[in-house]
Amino acid sequence: MRMMLLATFMTTSSMCMAQSDSLALEEVVVTGTRNATDVRHLPMTVTVIDREMLTEQHQTSVLPTAMQQVPGLFVTSRSMMGYGVSTGAAGGINLRGMTGGGGQLLVLIDGHPQYQGIYGHPISDSYQTLMAERVEVLRGPASVLYGSNAMGGVMNIVTRTMRQDGVNTHINLGAGSYGTVQAEASNQVRKGKFSSTVSAQYSRTDNHRPRMGFEQYGGYMKLGYDFNDHWKAYVDADLTHFNASYPGAESSPLYDADQWITRGVVSAALENHYGKTSGALSVYTNFGRHKIDDGTGDPAKPTQRYFRSKDALTGVSWYQSAQLFEGNRLTAGIDYQHIYGYAYYTSKATDEVLDTPNKQSGKSYRNEIAGYVDFRQDLLSWLTIDAGIRVDHHSITGTEWIPQAGIVVRPVTTGEIKLMASKGFRNPTMREMYLYPPSNTDLEPERLWNYELSWRHRLGGFSYGANLFYIKGDNMIQTVNRKNVNTGEIENYGAELEAQYHIDSHWALSTNHSLLHMENPVVAAPTYKGFLGANFHQDKWSVIAGLQYISGLYTAVGDAEQKENFCLLNATVNYQLSKPIALWVRGENLLAQKYEINLGYPMPRATFMGGVNVQF
Repeated sequence: MRMMLLATFMTTSSMCMAQSDSLALEEVVVTGTRNATDVRHLPMTVTVIDREMLTEQHQTSVLPTAMQQVPGLFVTSRSMMGYGVSTGAAGGINLRGMTGGGGQLLVLIDGHPQYQGIYGHPISDSYQTLMAERVEVLRGPASVLYGSNAMGGVMNIVTRTMRQDGVNTHINLGAGSYGTVQAEASNQVRKGKFSSTVSAQYSRTDNHRPRMGFEQYGGYMKLGYDFNDHWKAYVDADLTHFNASYPGAESSPLYDADQWITRGVVSAALENHYGKTSGALSVYTNFGRHKIDDGTGDPAKPTQRYFRSKDALTGVSWYQSAQLFEGNRLTAGIDYQHIYGYAYYTSKATDEVLDTPNKQSGKSYRNEIAGYVDFRQDLLSWLTIDAGIRVDHHSITGTEWIPQAGIVVRPVTTGEIKLMASKGFRNPTMREMYLYPPSNTDLEPERLWNYELSWRHRLGGFSYGANLFYIKGDNMIQTVNRKNVNTGEIENYGAELEAQYHIDSHWALSTNHSLLHMENPVVAAPTYKGFLGANFHQDKWSVIAGLQYISGLYTAVGDAEQKENFCLLNATVNYQLSKPIALWVRGENLLAQKYEINLGYPMPRATFMGGVNVQF
């Protein structure tokens, strides 16, 4: 299977290189630099997934589409719908062997960090398609701009904005296997200087195993106002609540293992846009309330307590980017974050807070303040240099310096070679420092260096890219003799390939592949990941199909090491019944593969969803 996918990639490349050498449209991103920039002038590797791609398969979460489209990105699953948190949870986001579950990969919403304040990991059920205009994934450290937790890369969800006058309403309803239901409605308005986006969603499923139900509901709102051509402001809020149950591994079933989770995000920003300078001042907070029953192996002996936690990450961010002279761009910024967490147990019978000797309870705070500068200069029409540095001060672990440097060489107008060296770091979490007996208040930040060489080329309707990377890190936090210490090491290297070919107005192909070698393997990092996708559009019909092959996926490491290999075929068919109404059907794992991603949690065989999409 691996050789077949690579052969397809090479065949497609050969066909397209013979056809055209015209320049593709510029691809503008904001994640590799705070201001909108042509990706051809950035030394970083950034993948952009637009809203059309995010919505064409009618996924309620951005993560399944991101896993298909981004080489080296893998997201763990355990069921048809719902990732959950705590023991047995899925939704771990892994990039090049760096895991979001360990806080080594950062999710952003409009450039603002999003993670659980106590445990430091993303909450994957929060990243809903309803809020996303596009998703940008930067592979490799982004700590100069975004600080701690961006050591392995960042996934930035850029939120929706209505840009043209008018009203747009969208409703999507679906139902399918295992009692699964999903519903989403959004309304966008633009009138002169004012714009708004309001969305709501509901989803639920029984999933394919007993005691594995999932239910989620939430909403998103964004209000914007353009004062003039140069100044604009917005406020937005996202709130989601989900109830999840997990049945335990098949070999050790659990009963009453239930979760009630609420997550929210609120932000406000004032932006300026001039010819040679642009910037923004923003304030934000993301917060959570968690209530968890750890469950029991004996239904006759239910647990007597709930684990509860409250957390919040509140920050202020300012940056200004300016063109000082021809071919130059200087970006400077300041970030401040206040991180709060409170973990405790309560009695099921009385709801009083319990004193539990096996877990340190209480409130914890920490503060981080940082300043950074990034300098980019076009020295010649074919040469760009980039250098940046961040100084980050943590109220517990002290000061960290984070540099990066890169070069972009454009030997032809349609292609560029990129060289990049960057440092990433992660401050220890509250859990690692204060919670549970292994905690250690003397922990230091994790650190690594990433070195990357990439080539990207565009030939009319065909574009392709290839990356080589090497990651070397130390000071990784591990538990040794029942204590968290800075002793672990990371040494990962690999290669990535990707290509897109718009054959004509009806057909488009895409493919991406990644190879990863880890000297110290981690769970949920496949040795090989390949994807081959095809899109067909004809009159009222559209078909989106994708074949994904995973090889050498670690589900357990150490003395009991286990790996999985599997091939997934997914397809979505859309039919435009009338101008406002479209019908859709989606099938996943159509080859009915038997496989696991989380050890002990077999995935469902073939599943199906169908529904209606209304837009007016």
